Amino acid sequence: MRSTLADIAREAGVSNATVDRVLNNRPGVKGRTREVVLETAQRLGYIEDHKPEPSAIIERVRLLFVLPKGTNAYIANLQNQIELQASHRPELDVAIQAIEGFNPDTLAKTLRDLDPSIRGVGIIALDHPSVRAAIQSIEARGVKIVTLASDIHVVARTAYVGIDNRAAGRLAGYVMGRFMGTGGNRKVALFAGSLSYRGHEEREMGFRHVLAEDFPNLKIVELREMGDDRERAYREATMLLDQYEDLAGIYNIGAGNQGIARALREHGKAGKVTFIGHDATEGNKALLLDGTIDAVIDQNPRVQAREALNILYSAVTGSACQTHPFRLQIIFRENIPED
Repeated sequence: MRSTLADIAREAGVSNATVDRVLNNRPGVKGRTREVVLETAQRLGYIEDHKPEPSAIIERVRLLFVLPKGTNAYIANLQNQIELQASHRPELDVAIQAIEGFNPDTLAKTLRDLDPSIRGVGIIALDHPSVRAAIQSIEARGVKIVTLASDIHVVARTAYVGIDNRAAGRLAGYVMGRFMGTGGNRKVALFAGSLSYRGHEEREMGFRHVLAEDFPNLKIVELREMGDDRERAYREATMLLDQYEDLAGIYNIGAGNQGIARALREHGKAGKVTFIGHDATEGNKALLLDGTIDAVIDQNPRVQAREALNILYSAVTGSACQTHPFRLQIIFRENIPED
């Protein structure tokens, strides 16, 4: 089936009207946005191969993305998108460095030891004094910085690229409450990668607020951090299910859904415990299809990679950049997006 304008708009992260203007060569669209729409239309087979004009290439800019190691499928998808999109941007020279994601001193040292030729950095940053000091240090040298997925508010970064995490937590709480209803007291547990990530802390805050406001019958009995590691998530979920045989709901703020799902299956609770998670990874799509997980909130790593590359390049070169707000998308079994 041929792709539609709506398909292109969704994948490019723009409106249907913007796609229509670009494909019909009408004015009112920034140059880079036009390129994104044309590249997306070509990738989806809507139009024939499109090549950017050589004049659009201004200079080759070195960028570094510092991402956490581990079994986090969202991080893997984000890395793949950064590499894929950078490979089509001859004006960019992009490297990716994987580090221990839950050690602030490791991240701070990586930033302090930055190669002088690096002009811009994208990071998923722990909100920690040593990290903030390192960011301020390299920013003072003229290095442009974007935070990805989780923000740090008190540093002079160029931009935050990601969803509103507090709104995401509120959405998760609302969906959990609607699934479980308002009758009778029910027990709910939270899992987080690390609350040292502001994004995880904000999701927890939003979730708690919605339950307190609209679903007081849902009681949070545990909050467990598991480092976004699926094996640790499995162990923590196993202990939790052993302790609370009447557990009714789980909200996983971070990664590790495969481990939680394994524990639910072993306890005969898959499909019986309401389970809300994050990110439309291949593993999570399978869990949606078999009913183990009820809904995931996606943050679209393809758009995050594109926006981060655009913003950093524009900040380094001083060129104009049109950014697009991120949309929260809740995904159920019936609306799983295609790859």
